Amino acid sequence: MSSRSRILNEVPRVAEAAGVLPYEPVCAVFRRYLKGQKQKFTPERAMILDGVLRQEGLFEPEELVARLKQSGNRVSRATVYRTLAHLLEAGIVKQVFFDNRRSYYEVIVGRQVHDYLVCVETGKVIEFVSEKLKALRDEICAEHGFEPLSHRFQVFGVSKARQKSPE
Repeated sequence: MSSRSRILNEVPRVAEAAGVLPYEPVCAVFRRYLKGQKQKFTPERAMILDGVLRQEGLFEPEELVARLKQSGNRVSRATVYRTLAHLLEAGIVKQVFFDNRRSYYEVIVGRQVHDYLVCVETGKVIEFVSEKLKALRDEICAEHGFEPLSHRFQVFGVSKARQKSPE
């Protein structure tokens, strides 16, 4: 069993009540993960976690580094990449690959799952959410006695704009 699934399975669920979140705060999950790895929750890691949680949708590590520096934080690329690896292992973010050139990250804890349309000509990525796709996922899982935790759906094709533009 991976440490990611172990961490998320240990997150205590609480009764749904007014103003009560169903899971403990992401910061606490990350702190517990780091403690289990005999690592410290440093101010730099806290700042990176905050920056990650402020991201909307997909983001690239270099984009995160630039945003953190732009907001006046001193941060090294190496620290950002190491922290992203810890966040990935803790189950807070997921890494998404669309090709061999780039990898993206997306926050998955407490967020809605996105699916993607990827233009193989331009590399443009369109994120979308489909209730029909979720319903189909749930139906397929029920048929096989499987409880879905997450899913990833990617369609690779050529965007309309690229189809019209001549080479």
